[in-house]
Amino acid sequence: MPRLDESMQSLTVAGRGGFAFTGARFDKLGASNYTLATAAVDVSGSTGPFRQLLVDMLKMTLDACKKDPRSDNILFRVILVSDRFPKGVEEVHGFKLLTDIDPAVYDSLRTGGNTPLIDGCYSGVGATNKFAKELKTKDYESNGVTFFITDGAENASTATMGMLKKELEEAVTSETLESLISILIGINAKQYQAVLEDFQRDAGITHYKDAGEATPRNIAKLANFVSTSVSSTAQAAGTGGPSQNIAAVI
Repeated sequence: MPRLDESMQSLTVAGRGGFAFTGARFDKLGASNYTLATAAVDVSGSTGPFRQLLVDMLKMTLDACKKDPRSDNILFRVILVSDRFPKGVEEVHGFKLLTDIDPAVYDSLRTGGNTPLIDGCYSGVGATNKFAKELKTKDYESNGVTFFITDGAENASTATMGMLKKELEEAVTSETLESLISILIGINAKQYQAVLEDFQRDAGITHYKDAGEATPRNIAKLANFVSTSVSSTAQAAGTGGPSQNIAAVI
């Protein structure tokens, strides 16, 4: 986890596992509701050939979100997923206000190792649930959208599918979040599509999307899909329901 700055606080996902994360201090927040957006990016060894494209995707996504009319109501978190990291996850930055995120932070992205997909998904959803609960105690409302971007299938997690399913169910039943949309995205993962679609259904993830081959054009389309989905979710905040504008395809 990166060194904590004074604008952030450290928290831990509820339940067993000890998955830590960071989020903006509540005294730094000025709006009444927030969209908690998370991008969990697979950086296993097989993503090495398109590492720079993943960096570009994160930068394009951040830039587009900063231009959104509701940018002040978005808290964005980015995590990297590989079994090289403790618990399979390294947090690039926690739930931060967009104005506090320097895009250069994504340049440090490095690849290697195997794909602990459950760990990445669990950290993404679990941290969203936990931070939403903390926001609720301070009278902030929130909704969420999480993206799990991978080029391969699960093969190295410490968290279990049962833990992930419980967190996804908690997002629906606890009534802490207005809504949570979760999206599993395959990039350069055509050979794993059936496996990833099964993973999505078994876990209870909302959608599976195929982003195609890792080309500059497709990466730009992926960045647009992610930023547009965040924007749609932010627009739905306060309505009591999820965004209805998640595109059918990337």
